[in-house]
Amino acid sequence: MKILHTESSRGWGGQEIRILREAEGMRKRGHEVILAVNTGGALIPRAKDAGFLVYELLFRKISAFKTIHALVQICRDHQIELINTHSSLDAWIGGIAARIGKRKVIRTRHLSTPIRKGLNSHILYRGLADFVVTTSTPIMATIGKQAGLPPFRLKCIPTGIDPQQLKADPLKAVEFRASLGVGPSDILVGTACFVRSWKGINDLLQAAVLLKEHKEIKWVVVGGGHVDDYRSKIPELGLDKIVTFTGHLEAPFSAIRAMDIFVLLSTAHEGVSQASLQAAFLERPLITTTVGGLPEVCLDGQTGIVIPPNSPESVAKAVMKLADSSQVRAQLGSNGKQHVEEKFTIQQTLDEMENVYNLVNSGLK
Repeated sequence: MKILHTESSRGWGGQEIRILREAEGMRKRGHEVILAVNTGGALIPRAKDAGFLVYELLFRKISAFKTIHALVQICRDHQIELINTHSSLDAWIGGIAARIGKRKVIRTRHLSTPIRKGLNSHILYRGLADFVVTTSTPIMATIGKQAGLPPFRLKCIPTGIDPQQLKADPLKAVEFRASLGVGPSDILVGTACFVRSWKGINDLLQAAVLLKEHKEIKWVVVGGGHVDDYRSKIPELGLDKIVTFTGHLEAPFSAIRAMDIFVLLSTAHEGVSQASLQAAFLERPLITTTVGGLPEVCLDGQTGIVIPPNSPESVAKAVMKLADSSQVRAQLGSNGKQHVEEKFTIQQTLDEMENVYNLVNSGLK
């Protein structure tokens, strides 16, 4: 099958990682995959390095007609059979191009936030898509209801992790802790994410303030993004000696393995988080909010503790509960790895996506 992925986002996070991993997996299965990405997108160099043909197009409203024409031509030149769209703007532009060129469309919805009601939902998720894939369960009912989609045109397929790529060197984990001034008996609480306004970093900092007197508890935020918006608050909060922002780490797995407790305190937008899957696979006990697909990985009382968003007090309470028992942390971590291996591997993602591709390409028969 000949597949075209479109992506108007210029960032680099779980959504873009899924596109690239899926493309690589489908290529290994014999499919031809091409990408059309917004000019300047972080996915472009990574996809090119992986050996994919990537078209750089301007996904902007002002350039919509030109980009639609370019996509129609790409589909003709490469005999594309199916287009997979990923963000709102490329879903509109790619969907229209597909309809003009009479190609099938899958709309992959990565976020868990509500979709716009009314005609917008019907056009984008029904008129301009033959099938909708979500990456977490909670958003499915909303999309189905608002877009009037029958169940056979909608499926949740979480983004799985590749166990072969999750290599965490124990020595590097020890070195990482040492670089932060974290001793063997200290409790390192951390998160790994592309730092955005909705990743709950303020709640992490406020929880650190609440637990400031517990000198053995240290905190780390691994990841790039809008780091300076939060790093600048460290001195005024008196957290200089216990909170560290590392910035972007290309391979953060040893850093995640170095954490005693992994937290993801998102307040919006999450699907099934790659970071939480990675942490669970690396046997880290989780603390996450109830947002989106986070509770699908952080099973309350089994793989971690689920708390409400925007609640530093709940974060502090959960951290103390886990900090007090190495046995509980070990059991939750072991359960987490087993949970990921059973339900959230890239092999499972590829199997289910390929089934959807075949289904859509055959006309949903």
